[in-house]
Amino acid sequence: MSASPSRVTRHCLVVGGTVLLVLCGVLMWRLMPFVSPAPSGSVTFSTGVPSGVYQRYGDLLKQDLAQDLPDVSITLQKSEGSQQNLARVATGKADFTIATADAVAQYQRERRPGFERLRGCARLYDDYVQLVVRKGSSLQRVQDLRGLRVGVGQDGSGVRLIADRVLAAAGLTPDRDVVPVPVGIDTMPELLERGELDAFFWSGGLPTQAVQLLSERFPIRLLPLDTALVDQLHDVGESTRHYRSAVIPADAYAKAQDGLQIATLAVANLLVTTDKADDDLVEGFTRTVIASRDRIGSKVHPAQLVDLRTAVYTEPLTLHDGSRRYYRSVKP
Repeated sequence: MSASPSRVTRHCLVVGGTVLLVLCGVLMWRLMPFVSPAPSGSVTFSTGVPSGVYQRYGDLLKQDLAQDLPDVSITLQKSEGSQQNLARVATGKADFTIATADAVAQYQRERRPGFERLRGCARLYDDYVQLVVRKGSSLQRVQDLRGLRVGVGQDGSGVRLIADRVLAAAGLTPDRDVVPVPVGIDTMPELLERGELDAFFWSGGLPTQAVQLLSERFPIRLLPLDTALVDQLHDVGESTRHYRSAVIPADAYAKAQDGLQIATLAVANLLVTTDKADDDLVEGFTRTVIASRDRIGSKVHPAQLVDLRTAVYTEPLTLHDGSRRYYRSVKP
C-alpha cells in the first residue's frame, strides 16, 4: 500500500523545514560576530602606600572597573611600591599592578621569581624624582647629603631603588655616606617637618598630594638633579636606561619653587600583569584605564597624562595579547 498524498506532503514539509532551520542556523552562526562571555571572577590589584599616587589611582580606577566589568570583583592591596608590586604579580599573589620601568628592568635583570611571566598592559604616566629639603637649608646638591639623615623610601619600593642609584651616581654610598631612613611618603613629610630628617627622596606623579600638603604648611624646596647626574645614572647599566632628563614645572609646588623649574629625572609607570591573565579580562581592564583618564585625572593629576598614542609602548615588557587586541580595535 502506498502512502497517501497528504502524508507524503506533510513528511516532506517537516523534513524540508528542519533542513531550512539548520541551514539558517549555520548561516547566522557564520555571519554573526563571535561575542566572548563577559569577564568574571575576582582579581587583586596591588597598589602602593596610602597617601601615594598608586593607591589614589587604584581607588578611583576600581570605581570605573566596577561599572565596566560588573562581574569582576576587584580587591586593592596596599604595598610598599614597585618592587613589591612586581614580586606579588610575578608570583601569583596579585593579578595587576603599577610599577616603574626601571624597577621592571631590574626585576628582569636579576631574573627574580616569575620574571618571564610579566606582561605590560599600558604605559601610564611618568614619575618625577623629588628631593625635598627644608627651605632654609644650606643644601644645594645631592653630594651635600653626606652624613645626613635621608628618607630613601621603604624597602621594596621604587623610591628606594632610585634613591640608592641617585646617591651612588653622586658618589655617595647609600648605606655608608648618609644615614638612610627607610620610610615612605606617608611618613617622610612629618619627619622632615619635625626635624627628624634632613631630606627625603620621593618618586611620583606631579603633584604628589603628600608633598603638596607639606609645601602648604611648611617651607620646603626641591634640590635639582641635573643632566650630568642622569648621564652618570645611564652609565650604571642596562636597567637604568629608562631614566630621562626632565623638569618639574614651576607651578607643580608653587610655594616650594618660587616660580622656578627644577631639573630632575623621570621614569615611566606601567600597568603590569602576567601571561596567565585572561585575554578578555586584560582587554577590558586596558579599555577602562584609557577611558577613565579624564575622570580620574580630575582628582589625580598624573592620570591626565595617560595617552592612547603612547600607552602601547610598555618596554621593557612584552605587551599582553589582551591589551594588544584592545589597541588594534581602536586603531584609526
